[in-house]
Amino acid sequence: MSSRQRLSPADRRAQLLAVAAQLFAAQPYDEVLMEEVAERAGVSRALLYRHFPGKRDLFAALYQQVAEQLLAKTRLDPADSLVEQLTEGLDAHIAYFAENRNTVLAANRVLAGDRLIQTIIAGELDALRERLLSALALTDDHTRAAVSGVLKSWLVFVQVLCVDWLTEETCTRAELRDVCIGAVLGAIRPLLAEDPAPDWPH
Repeated sequence: MSSRQRLSPADRRAQLLAVAAQLFAAQPYDEVLMEEVAERAGVSRALLYRHFPGKRDLFAALYQQVAEQLLAKTRLDPADSLVEQLTEGLDAHIAYFAENRNTVLAANRVLAGDRLIQTIIAGELDALRERLLSALALTDDHTRAAVSGVLKSWLVFVQVLCVDWLTEETCTRAELRDVCIGAVLGAIRPLLAEDPAPDWPH
């Protein structure tokens, strides 16, 4: 092993997560070994375990980072139309899913019963729902509650659809995105006094 580079705890953690991101993206979850992470990072296993007690902890930290990065990429701009905002957000998520297939399948299939991982996913979906509600600028509490419920279910639909798409790409990325946009517009239109996307076909 090469001489170890001295890094601050925060920088070392970031380095370990970067190495883990590459390995989890390249291999199925069960094939990623903590020993390989340590070797790729040029650190001892003891140091790796000091930062992350186990593989599940390492993966959870990585997926939390992923969720935060995706949220940062999908900041909704009030100047954009709802469809533009949906397009930007979905494109960012689908691109990440496609480029990190093994990581996404690990979170949504292999670790589907893991409470910590699912809490991270639920937190991201809740944040996205709040952003969409803000983009719709709903002032009526009853309408807001109704739309919020629809958006919660729609986000789960998108999650399941995109994960299934990773296992068998039955359509293009653009088609997948447009199916998701069409689904949410069709679901919320009956609840709103004004059409949120008059230029989008019914």
